Amino acid sequence: MIRVAAVGDVHVGIDSAGRLAPRLAGLADQADLFLLAGDLTHRGRPEEAKVLAEELRGVGVPTIAVLGNHDYHSDEQDGVTEVLEEAGIRVLEGAAVTVEVGGRRVGIAGSKGFGGGFAGASASDFGEPEMKAFVGHTKTLAGRLERALGGIRADRRIALLHYSPVADTLAGEPREIHAFLGSYLLAEAVDRVGADLVIHGHAHRGSRNGATPGGVPVRNVAAPVIGRAYEVFRFDADDA
Repeated sequence: MIRVAAVGDVHVGIDSAGRLAPRLAGLADQADLFLLAGDLTHRGRPEEAKVLAEELRGVGVPTIAVLGNHDYHSDEQDGVTEVLEEAGIRVLEGAAVTVEVGGRRVGIAGSKGFGGGFAGASASDFGEPEMKAFVGHTKTLAGRLERALGGIRADRRIALLHYSPVADTLAGEPREIHAFLGSYLLAEAVDRVGADLVIHGHAHRGSRNGATPGGVPVRNVAAPVIGRAYEVFRFDADDA
């Protein structure tokens, strides 16, 4: 059995010391990997990342993360990444990592992703430079995700995002803001190369379960949605 714990949107601030660690006690008994789906900090400050790194110190399993929009807010995302990686937390953006679990290999490709919307209500890279930049950013990150995911050679492949690739897991959020919560381009990238699971956060009032048009399961693990410290996903190793 391959067990993967995941949560997003923990929003750790400089005053959050001691809040997260007790909720993660015993995680190593429940899971073999821990995935963090972005919005790790409140305002994207390295000082906040230091608090998070300390809270995760005793997790006891490989921990892999992507950043979210909050982690970019102070334009110090490189500093946030540096702090986390110095603490042994792998931060992915258009890259992948493979971890061995009980003789099986699990590959995780990660990207923040970005917005743009979904079929019937999506933005296009036409018109003003601002619109071209908005959609162009999503296209760039979706392309990097596709290449990273497609390059994985493992028994299981997981796409780790912050923004959603499907509208399914946004049910509960106002439709007017769906374009700022994710993009169909991310789902297309996943479907072109395949995966066993997509994990994302960001949609605090969204829904847990969805799927890409190609049938890949999508799970929203934003902390307000799952209502617990983390969600655990299990893969039968015999079928891997």
